Amino acid sequence: MYDMKIKPTLFILIIAIFLTACGAGATPTEPTPDVAAIRTSAAQTVVAQFTLTAAVFTPLLPSPLPTETTAAEPTATATATQPVVAQVTNAEGTPIDLCDKYAWDVATVDVNYKDNSVVAPGESFTKTWLIKNIGSCTWGEGYKMVFSYGERMAGEAVPLEAAIAPGQEVEVSVTFKAPDLAGTYFSSWTMQNALGVPFLGNDNKSLYVQVVVQ
Repeated sequence: MYDMKIKPTLFILIIAIFLTACGAGATPTEPTPDVAAIRTSAAQTVVAQFTLTAAVFTPLLPSPLPTETTAAEPTATATATQPVVAQVTNAEGTPIDLCDKYAWDVATVDVNYKDNSVVAPGESFTKTWLIKNIGSCTWGEGYKMVFSYGERMAGEAVPLEAAIAPGQEVEVSVTFKAPDLAGTYFSSWTMQNALGVPFLGNDNKSLYVQVVVQ
């Protein structure tokens, strides 16, 4: 009787010990963390965060605008003003510069004694004109004013005081003595070169003076 009661109890005890041994297996231990790897990973993370922050907050400089290249303006070359020279053409049609020619501006040609100026009978006066040498020769010794037509009125040309180069203006004068009789008198004069050859001005015309004696 006693034996029957002990066996089951012993059997149960054995079973319990067995089950305990099987169920209480060793608790798996976590692997020991690699400290160096953790530090390296953390450092890489920090570097990555700094790089990202720098990318976000570093202002991007704008690309330089293209520089407009201004084309160099051509430099104006100063040229000397050349005098207007009278020309004619020869038989072949080739232009030839005239040695002796003069011209005038109608607004300034009469320096004094303009048309129909009044003078007294027998009065001496000097008429002056402003003209320009437009020929290719310089007026020098022997060039002077000479009577052309009309009333001479005892006219005498005043000699040129200096040589007159092409393109240069000059005042030329003639002294007159008015007639004793009242009336209107007209006297035409022109230039003459050193060879004694007269030459004309604008439109092959000569200069003139017209006065009223009274």
